[in-house]
Amino acid sequence: MRAYAALIGLSLIWGLSFVFIKILADSAGVWGTVFIRCSAGALILLPILIAQWRKIERPIPWKHLIIIGVMNAALPWALIALSETRIASNTASVLNATTPVFAGLIGFFLFRQRLKLQQWIGILIGFIGVLVLIEFQIGGIFGSEFIGVGTMMLGAMCYGFGSHYVRRFTPATGVVLLSATSLMTGAAVGLVMMTVNGYSVMSFTYNTSFWLSAIGLGCFGSGIAYLLFYYMIRQKSPEFATTVTYLAPVSAMVWGSVLLDEPVTTSLIAGMVIIFAGIYYANRKTRAIKSERRATA
Repeated sequence: MRAYAALIGLSLIWGLSFVFIKILADSAGVWGTVFIRCSAGALILLPILIAQWRKIERPIPWKHLIIIGVMNAALPWALIALSETRIASNTASVLNATTPVFAGLIGFFLFRQRLKLQQWIGILIGFIGVLVLIEFQIGGIFGSEFIGVGTMMLGAMCYGFGSHYVRRFTPATGVVLLSATSLMTGAAVGLVMMTVNGYSVMSFTYNTSFWLSAIGLGCFGSGIAYLLFYYMIRQKSPEFATTVTYLAPVSAMVWGSVLLDEPVTTSLIAGMVIIFAGIYYANRKTRAIKSERRATA
């Protein structure tokens, strides 16, 4: 029951996060958004990490934690911020819903997980939903709309990879350590990339919207959200954790419409429904197989 409560809470937080990302990307740039988001989130978790430091199981898998920080924080958040400089926050949230689809594909190709025919069909349905969302302008994904649609889908791929990597290589790592190191890694990468591109915190546009977005995105959308996300991976599975993308787009549509006056189009809703149908269809048989295994154990 707690895992489902975490799922609902995370969907509300991450739905609003897409609004915060769009505001920060305009004020602080792509890597500035990553730096702010990760730094604020890390500040929330560091006191908890310090309090638990002596109880943390050794040896600490630093190499794997850094890889997770890059693939689950720095890189996808940069891609999402870049995407939202071109497309609406609600569109980005729906494209982010393809994360479970990519989680299935990455599990098959990189982590040797078997996919049944029904799961392949579900994945295909999910991609059809993406085509409906972009109104079948396929060339745009690789052309004029790559910085928008394409980068958002790459971000979803990173999340899919990161979920499997966490499950495979850090099964005994505590949630707080995992979350805090992910955010610190993301903050370090964001700061380095800001410097490389000639930006600093002095170049940000500071206003009320900036501060509200920084606090909301960093403290809630990163710090608290990551605790909830890794908690769900531990208690359930990577697939269960990534189903937060079912609910987050719905809340993102509401937040985007109310706060940013973004239109909710027919193609957006239709694409979202088809993507959700594909994800549900792909995962339905997996649950059935697990039930059969429990019954025969």
